[in-house]
Amino acid sequence: MRIIQDDLSSEVTVALIRAHVTDLAGHSPAESCHALDIEALRAPGMMFWSVWEDDTLAGCGALKTLDETHGEIKSMRTADTHLRRGVAAKLLDHIIREARTRGFKRLSLETGTPAVFAPARSLYARFGFETCPPFGSYSEDPYSVFMTKSLEDPGYDIPSKSSCRQAS
Repeated sequence: MRIIQDDLSSEVTVALIRAHVTDLAGHSPAESCHALDIEALRAPGMMFWSVWEDDTLAGCGALKTLDETHGEIKSMRTADTHLRRGVAAKLLDHIIREARTRGFKRLSLETGTPAVFAPARSLYARFGFETCPPFGSYSEDPYSVFMTKSLEDPGYDIPSKSSCRQAS
């Protein structure tokens, strides 16, 4: 698998983002759905990556700059054809490393509370993310879980592949 910085010009990448937004809208009311559309993912302060296996899109994810020391993970999605194959773990590791390279001291995210989001919450916890209060422009929401991770620990290493494959 290879990860590339993506400009969101590929039809297949756009289709995966649209499917992601549509799917998430089915699990939360509109006011609790924080998925970004294509234009928001192209905005300044946003970095977007896609994961490829040969010529097949395996997944995607983004890093949003909140301020000079704080980033937010957005739009993590594994293609249905690549579920439980380590795509999300590989991409999450890439995003964490990129956030550190950019000088971020903290990385945060918002994900859902319904059961369908349990694998994502489990993956983030394995990477050291802990629940936290709302950050940025978010507010308390029964459909949201907020998680954060300090990036100041120099000893970061990716969890073992066997523990990461389960929630991709």
